[in-house]
Order: sequence, then structure tokens, then C-alpha cells
Amino acid sequence: MKTKIFPIFLIITFSIIFFVFYKGLQNSSIYTPEIKSKIKIPNFQAKEFFSKDKINSDQIFIGNEYYLLNIWASWCIPCKEEHKYLMDLSKKENIKIIGQNYKDSLDNAKNFLAKLDNPYDLIFLDNDGTIAIELGAYGVPETFLIKNNQIIKKIIGPLNQNLLFEIKKLIQ
Repeated sequence: MKTKIFPIFLIITFSIIFFVFYKGLQNSSIYTPEIKSKIKIPNFQAKEFFSKDKINSDQIFIGNEYYLLNIWASWCIPCKEEHKYLMDLSKKENIKIIGQNYKDSLDNAKNFLAKLDNPYDLIFLDNDGTIAIELGAYGVPETFLIKNNQIIKKIIGPLNQNLLFEIKKLIQ
């Protein structure tokens, strides 16, 4: 009798564990924060990508214009995938695209832009990642839609056709 109870107990235990893990996989727990109120751009100082001149955030985000701040790196595969959408947006006159080069080799970043073209109106360097942290970024790529020096939309991950359509709708 004792020899029959142990295998049954083992089967029931593994069935319960399997059921719990199976249900856990069915439940999407991906957290994507939404911006419920506008967040002001933090004040920061960085080096401009090409000239290495120091530039302040208040010199970048001026007035009542729309800005798309895109955090990217040459080593980032999703950044390469989203690049065509940035090129599409760069043709719009009512938005300025700002690039934030994140923890990247300058030569690799320049080769990235030479190969894929440059959609950015301005690029600044974030070699140690502190500016990205101040903005509340999780990694690369991330994109922020900015107006009046405030973040009005945050996009975690690469841009795609749906997000491109949403951005174009917002900036009309």
C-alpha cells in the first residue's frame, strides 16, 4: 500500500506544479508604464555628436515644437530595425528628431549612420548612460515625444508601423 501512495502523490504534485507554471505563462505580465501626466525634461549637459561642443537640454528643446528624442546605439539590433521609421519621420517638417547615442563607440556610431543614413536633426552623446537614467529610460531603443519641454509620450522598444502612424497623428 505504501508503495502505491508515493507515485500517486508524486504525480499529483507534478500536475499541480505544471498547472501553476502553465497558467503563469498564459498571463502576460509585461509592464509598460504609461505617462498619465506630462513630465518635464530634466536639465542636462552633453556633448554634440559631430562637433563635441557642449550643449544644454534647454538649447535642444526650444519652444512649442514637437521633438522626437530617440535613444539608440550602433550595437542595438532593434535600433537598426526601427531606423527606417525614423527616416520616414525625418521627412516631416513639423517634428525635429533628436538622437541620443547611448554607451556607444563613436566610430561605430558614425559607421552606423553612414551605412543607414542620418534621420537626426541633432545627436548628443550619452557615454555613461546617466542622461537616459534621468529621463527614466530602461534601455535602447526608447523614444520620447516631446512638446513644450515635456514628455507627452514614451515608447519602450523599437518603433513600428503602428507607432509611426500614432506619432504622425499626434503631431498633426
